[in-house]
Amino acid sequence: MARKSSGITLQQLQYFIEVAAEGSITAAAEMLYVAQPTMSAAMKDLENRVGRTLLARSARGVTLTTDGAEFLGYARQVVEQAALLEQRYLGRPPSRRLLGVSTQHYSFAVDAFVRMVKGTEASEYEFSLRETRTWDIIEDVRTLRSELGILFCNDFNRNVIAKLLRDSGLIFHPLFLAKPHIFISRKNPLAEQNRATLADIANLPRLTFDQGANNSFYFAEEILSTLSSAREIRVSDRATIFNLMIGLDGYTISTGIISGDLDPQIVAVPLDVDERIEIGWIGHSAIPLTEQAQRYLTEVRAVVSDFGVELLY
Repeated sequence: MARKSSGITLQQLQYFIEVAAEGSITAAAEMLYVAQPTMSAAMKDLENRVGRTLLARSARGVTLTTDGAEFLGYARQVVEQAALLEQRYLGRPPSRRLLGVSTQHYSFAVDAFVRMVKGTEASEYEFSLRETRTWDIIEDVRTLRSELGILFCNDFNRNVIAKLLRDSGLIFHPLFLAKPHIFISRKNPLAEQNRATLADIANLPRLTFDQGANNSFYFAEEILSTLSSAREIRVSDRATIFNLMIGLDGYTISTGIISGDLDPQIVAVPLDVDERIEIGWIGHSAIPLTEQAQRYLTEVRAVVSDFGVELLY
């Protein structure tokens, strides 16, 4: 592809960021109130100017090439800095689209998101928070539907998750280590105990988050996923799993970090097993985090540190 001598415009960078976020030139054009042929021509011209193919086009939309993912990181930095200049010297309001996060089903991730949104200075904003399946988190970040994802690793799933991330151009960054706990209803007799054993929970309904078509043990959100259970219920969201804890005296295994404000009827009891849960965030290896994403991670660390959890990074 021939390189043109003229430079890249800020508008082209803004268009490119929106196309990457939407995964569609047509959808990006609609979001920005631009004619589709104009948007398409702008992307072609941008690729000509940089001398590289940034978007892989198909009937289903567009995805970033390897060069496109790297270019997006720099484009975001330029647009973010330009927005800061306009806010500082022209009194312009901040951009509406600020951050997308995909996460496994953790209340601390929601709590941190709440704090981040409350702390934003934007008069208008557009955030997204997706509590979803492990595979979908990785896909969301790979395709830039979300800027970062939150998930767990341990000795059992680490190699499988690491390979999938590596193949997707993503990196796992450890955040903290947590001791396994069971989440149960306050009315459950085990709620009065200082700790629970595997024998204590053997006859209780085990509640796990359904992983859909990728329902492999390696993608489970709970440790000890290979242990057999006489009573097993899979669910798709936190509200349902909490209702089943209350209604059926069921349990799930997680980090022990639970917000009393968000989940007042659920308690965490330490589980007596020789395991640790490593929680981390995933992002593109070639794309630095935006300032807003860094603020979110700061809030995550602040939330979990209140529980005396060992921060890693």
